[in-house]
Amino acid sequence: MNFTNLYFLRLLWQIPIALLILSIFLFSISGYAISFNSRRTKDVAYVSPTSPDFSPERHLLDIYTPRSTSAKGRPVVVFMHGGAWNSGSKNLYFIIGRRLAKQGVVAVVINYRLAPSVEVPAMADDCARAVIWTAQHIADYGGDPNRIFVMGHSAGGGLAALVANDDQLFTKFGMTKNPIKGAILDDPGGLDMFDYLTKMQYPGDESYLGAFGKKPDVWRTVSALYYLRADSPPVLMYAGENTYPGIASSTRKYDKRLQELGIKHEFTVLPGKKHIPMVTQLFWKNNVIYRDLLKFVGAESS
Repeated sequence: MNFTNLYFLRLLWQIPIALLILSIFLFSISGYAISFNSRRTKDVAYVSPTSPDFSPERHLLDIYTPRSTSAKGRPVVVFMHGGAWNSGSKNLYFIIGRRLAKQGVVAVVINYRLAPSVEVPAMADDCARAVIWTAQHIADYGGDPNRIFVMGHSAGGGLAALVANDDQLFTKFGMTKNPIKGAILDDPGGLDMFDYLTKMQYPGDESYLGAFGKKPDVWRTVSALYYLRADSPPVLMYAGENTYPGIASSTRKYDKRLQELGIKHEFTVLPGKKHIPMVTQLFWKNNVIYRDLLKFVGAESS
């Protein structure tokens, strides 16, 4: 592939990112309005600063809590951002945290380390560590540690699916049981990266090797599809009708495997939606994902 083609591919990739940032800017005014219904605790370290791998930027999370009080602990949703495993920040998704808190959920929006600094196995470790911190501390913020759900879009959706099903991510850090009670997957990427990278069907697929490495056994290790079992936690999964072909294919495959194992789940294809609008729709309160999510986690509206 010549320089001109590479430049064009990079430019195409920047277009949806630019649209995402523009959408966030336009809806930031809405974010100020809904902030009165929630509290934000910002930049909490979920890895000890004395840990040798501690990242002062990436090992941080934000907590969004409803301002109203509740006699019992509220359901908790840990949100993992997208960005092709090499970009993204919790700070871009504050509106999602605010929206969830306004609707009676304690939201935890996390950062995790990115490529090229680390590869996906380390990112999965980070997401598990953030969930462990949540289980240990969320009661202090009004959340119920026995009702922790994970949610993610794009790369974050693949990581959410992985931590929901790979129990070893928790036992390696001393937790005897995976605390996740369910997963909400919004146009998730990487559900079967073993198959995807083995085939290399699409232009630019080689770029993912920076995050996943070049070893097929590792690709399989970080693919949530291969961890599904009959007692896996329930799943809400959404895909855009016009999303990327790789995501369309892997979500159908994931849905089929969920059906085969009898795992409680719902899979919805949203008409006309592309990949980026699948997350920007969450800036609005009244969308199908929130409506389903609130029932799924058992939230009581604030």
